[in-house]
Amino acid sequence: MLQTLALTHFRSYENGLFEFKPGVNIIVGANASGKTNLLEAIHYIATMKGFRAHDKDLVAFASDWFRLEAMTDDGVRVAKYRLEPLQKTMDIDGETKKRLSSTHSLPIVVFEPDHMLLLGREPERRRSYMDAILSLTTPSYKSDLLAYKRALAQRNRLLKQESFSSEQLFVWDIQLSQKAGVIATARHALVQRLNTICEEKYQSISASKEPLVITYESNLKLDSYADDLLTYLRDNVVKDRMRGFTGAGAHRDDMQVVLKNTDARVSASRGETRSIILALKIAELELLHEQTGKRPLLLLDDVFSELDGSRRRALAEALQDYQTFLTTTDADVAVDHFSHYNIIPIQKD
Repeated sequence: MLQTLALTHFRSYENGLFEFKPGVNIIVGANASGKTNLLEAIHYIATMKGFRAHDKDLVAFASDWFRLEAMTDDGVRVAKYRLEPLQKTMDIDGETKKRLSSTHSLPIVVFEPDHMLLLGREPERRRSYMDAILSLTTPSYKSDLLAYKRALAQRNRLLKQESFSSEQLFVWDIQLSQKAGVIATARHALVQRLNTICEEKYQSISASKEPLVITYESNLKLDSYADDLLTYLRDNVVKDRMRGFTGAGAHRDDMQVVLKNTDARVSASRGETRSIILALKIAELELLHEQTGKRPLLLLDDVFSELDGSRRRALAEALQDYQTFLTTTDADVAVDHFSHYNIIPIQKD
């Protein structure tokens, strides 16, 4: 649990000190008052990165550094960042770290209005959704994903050159296919777990008995993914070179959601879509709790106003066991759904 958070030169906060309670903390303020910046600070102290902005953009205007200090149930955490010379550290009970492993990160779930587009036509959103969960629950996943992205960038760079040797390309083909196999296997296992959880959540939220099925979607067989990708890369060099990028791999896969035996990405109504996304977010909370043994922090950035009454009630019921930070311009939208809550007013400068 997060007990206190002090901000110095962080976004719109020259100085700020906040105290939080277990359960629901309702952060109330006008637009552009700094509500989301506070959530960004909470996310940073938990994971050593923001959920929207790059590190350099988290520094307050006319400053070249920021500092966050938090008291949690596990001890004191101090994040420090400086632009010139570049320095980025996190002190956890006096031990300095330059990056956080999944062991030292605090599990955290973000739910913001953009996530309502999760079932849109951009598969990158769904890949990012899977990757974010796995980066917090699987110790080696983040490094495997970074290695995959580096290999993909190097291979695509070669494809754009006027000439290159088959040996040069083969080096990256091997790395790409091996890491892709690891990533696809992890994502598939995650999607199977989501599929187990989400149908019941969806039916409860939507008050329906419609079947919901979630699968991992790829043009490659999952039981021979690395070998099949290596074969594809070898056999499609000319095609990949003509289009200037690699046409298969983990960066092309997707998560498919089927509702009533139809692809929800193209057929779900607005209400059905919101119920599915809410079910996925609740499942994300439960999965992180299950995998890490810690109750995740939940950040709700102006999302309550995006939901109708029944979905607000479903979300309120799901998050009652988690420390929650909810931003809103109107506290009345939220308070009726909780028996206990802490109001944190934010004054616009």
